Amino acid sequence: MTESRSANATPEPTLVPAAGLILRPAPRPQARARLICFPYAGGGAAAWHPWRALLPTWIELAMVQLPGREGRLRERAYTRMESAVEAIVPAVAALDDLPCVFFGHSMGALIAFATARALRAADAPTPALLIVSGRRAPNLVDPEPDIHTLADGPFVGALIRRYNAIPRVLLEDVELLRLFLPTLRADLELLETYAYTPAAPLASPMLALGGDDDSRARLADLAGWRAQTSGPFHTQQFPGGHFYINTARDALIETLVTAIGEAITALPNAGAQPDPGTAPLQRSRT
Repeated sequence: MTESRSANATPEPTLVPAAGLILRPAPRPQARARLICFPYAGGGAAAWHPWRALLPTWIELAMVQLPGREGRLRERAYTRMESAVEAIVPAVAALDDLPCVFFGHSMGALIAFATARALRAADAPTPALLIVSGRRAPNLVDPEPDIHTLADGPFVGALIRRYNAIPRVLLEDVELLRLFLPTLRADLELLETYAYTPAAPLASPMLALGGDDDSRARLADLAGWRAQTSGPFHTQQFPGGHFYINTARDALIETLVTAIGEAITALPNAGAQPDPGTAPLQRSRT
């Protein structure tokens, strides 16, 4: 089985994107860059809210809020990458007042990548920097079988073994777990039916991040993203597993701020440099 799968099932019909597809919790008129965060499977915009207080004032936080979670819980979640990207692209393209940086973790990394490709195809501005986290490169083999068609019990067990990410409060409340299972299953179906298509590399610089104890995204898996950009490429690992984004959050934010500062400074007509507040960090160059 590979990440470059054939989607044999009939694609779902196009869904109308809600007005709240991209949330901006605290617009910053003086910002010089916008960080757009894409969610991991089962996750929503709330995962990124704590970042708002940690980012400098020259970076505005925005978050992709997919259907099937939080304020959009009653909406049907996407089960195909094409549907998600079709909704996201016009919403992102409308945010053209600032250079955008994409950050996607796990499922979000793949959606951010597919969105960047779709923006290029539409002759819309692509991200000034694409940051992919906790996800192997899309052209690499996935050694594990699909799980989205499993019965509820085995499906939950497989999620725990792979990601150790289902909160205990859900596991201990059967009714609550049943409420969230459709979205989790839809997200895994989106991932497992995604068909990677070779194409010219993106021009956007790329940063591939992961936890050094994450078996789902080892250093070689992260390095595989090198083939997806013709621009500068770096990898960096942090202490922790798949959800190092929580356990190593401060170090991650420091890296993001530095990388975003470097990326927008390199843009044509960038003007004065923002002050990232930290010295540039050493990152592995692949």
